[in-house]
Amino acid sequence: MIHRPRRNRKSAAVRQIVQETQVLTSDLIFPLFLTEGKNASSEVKSMPGIFRFSSDLILKEIEHCMNMGIRSFALFPNISEKLKDKYATESYNQNGLYLKSLREIKRYFPESCIMTDVAMDPYSSDGHDGIVENGEILNDETLEVLGRMAVAQAACGADIIGPSDMMDGRVGYIRNELDHAGFYKVSIMAYTAKYASAFYGPFRDALDSAPKFGDKKTYQMNPANSKEALFEAQLDFEEGADFLMVKPALPYLDVIKLLNDHFDIPIAAYNVSGEYAMIKAAAQNGWIDGEKAMIESLTAIKRAGAKIILTYFAKEYAQLGKY
Repeated sequence: MIHRPRRNRKSAAVRQIVQETQVLTSDLIFPLFLTEGKNASSEVKSMPGIFRFSSDLILKEIEHCMNMGIRSFALFPNISEKLKDKYATESYNQNGLYLKSLREIKRYFPESCIMTDVAMDPYSSDGHDGIVENGEILNDETLEVLGRMAVAQAACGADIIGPSDMMDGRVGYIRNELDHAGFYKVSIMAYTAKYASAFYGPFRDALDSAPKFGDKKTYQMNPANSKEALFEAQLDFEEGADFLMVKPALPYLDVIKLLNDHFDIPIAAYNVSGEYAMIKAAAQNGWIDGEKAMIESLTAIKRAGAKIILTYFAKEYAQLGKY
């Protein structure tokens, strides 16, 4: 035999020099959950090792993470029910938990990269990503709320705006509002192919943001579709997105590759709460090696074409050091 592929697998050193895909800590964005109170933290039961932090403790968590090499964070708020209303007005309250915390984070850690969440559901009394009228999710009326939210976040120092609502036209509307307000340097990471997935459950536990009725299938994508993702991506690209995201990641590796093959801007993937929880649960039961499963999963996501990975494993991965 002339060709023996096993020659390139004969030792750890040889395997390392021929390795095609390498996940770096700098590829990762660590999602953080913000909650009310002072000196308060609580573990998300369905996400072992992941906590909600009050604004003072989230500063300490970010400092710890940055010392480990994690520089990018996605911030999500857990808002009291009494502050929620039909129009998500708390989302642009300058004295509210989210915007005050964002200002503090950028004041203490100006070198950090903070991605924000632009969607109504954490602040909505209906738990949906849009304004609800007679059981219908209104698209165009919702854009005004999203635009106001995005500008408020940019004014507090956000580096990347993350519209996660899947309303039509949101990227273009937000880009126009940001530019009009002078925030033309603020990036937009579009949740381009956000599927109506069963893997979001633990995240909704963390934020208490489940819909009060129905589901999100009229605005999130059908898991059976991939050509639709290309259509969504083309729209977001033309509307000014700086990054295109696929969410979830592992069940949609083909979609990540599809977008990476067709667009020359960075592709991101969200390794979501359910994906994290499955590995953690199986590892705790001794059914799999959790660390190896984590590495394999993140490697698969990057191999598929994701330049950026939002993952709850970011801190754990960074602790490995050699990766």
